[in-house]
Amino acid sequence: MKEKTWQYELQHAVSDPNVLLKYLQLDSRLLPEAQRAAQLFPLKVTHSFLTRMRRGDPADPLLRQVLPIGLEEIHVKEFVMDPLAEKTANPIPGLLHKYYGRVLIIFSPTCGIACRYCFRRHFPYQANRMTQHAWDAILMYIKQDRTIREVILSGGDPLIINDSLFEDRMNQLAKIEHVKTVRIHSRMPIIVPSRITSSLLDGMTKTRLRFVLVVHCNHAQELDYDVAKAIAQVCDVGVLVLNQAVLLKGINDSESALIDLSHRLFDIRILPYYLHFLDKVQGAAHFAVDLVRARSLLRAIREKLPGYLVPRLVWEHSGARSKLPL
Repeated sequence: MKEKTWQYELQHAVSDPNVLLKYLQLDSRLLPEAQRAAQLFPLKVTHSFLTRMRRGDPADPLLRQVLPIGLEEIHVKEFVMDPLAEKTANPIPGLLHKYYGRVLIIFSPTCGIACRYCFRRHFPYQANRMTQHAWDAILMYIKQDRTIREVILSGGDPLIINDSLFEDRMNQLAKIEHVKTVRIHSRMPIIVPSRITSSLLDGMTKTRLRFVLVVHCNHAQELDYDVAKAIAQVCDVGVLVLNQAVLLKGINDSESALIDLSHRLFDIRILPYYLHFLDKVQGAAHFAVDLVRARSLLRAIREKLPGYLVPRLVWEHSGARSKLPL
């Protein structure tokens, strides 16, 4: 039987709460609130990610990241539409310039998964569409600012675009002499490991640019054999692979969960990088972990892990010149 492509996986991602609940053999009484919450922010999850969830368990840590629930409908003070004030750092469509020496490109407006805590769940993607005109303007912006050494590809998910377009755009970035590094922030290698193709790897290795891949994984259960195989391919071509996680109540807010995650990441050649304190985006307040608890967890894992496996607990504050350690 012909192997399913990553494009096939995305095209057939689950977007109906009823399908999700039936597949996982969950109580149908969860359906009404899931349908309401999905109207606020759509459900989307790939079958690859779905198969790693425990059937019949509404508390499964992977399920909780994607299942729409009624708590998303509650407006909580301080949880807002644009928690990082990204509109103020959006000088031209498709580009964010918040920190010295680097810019972030909204490379694609879509993701392969809809994480319920996503800080860009209300982002104005329509106003930041990556048209050819927008791309040309971004290249000109980068050319004119010689302090920019690193270009960060984000979204949405930057690896949603096809390999030929990716390679073409990397060739164009490589022509800008002062750009040295391209950092890709992507959940795709975790949720659709088949996205790591030989032609994608060619696009990361055929120019003078150095590439860093920052994946997003919150729980050790996400890291199965297929993910490990995909990450090995990336590492084997000399790309540094890091992980950023978000500290999420009911998902990874325990000493054991964080320790297991760091060990499993290292097993498959990924270094823990950031553990993000939750961005206060509207609809995600139920994921928030108290700051005192967050610091306590960091102290606990620091006592049991070597330093290179302890992620940096950080908070992103609008207007700050960097992420802030907690």
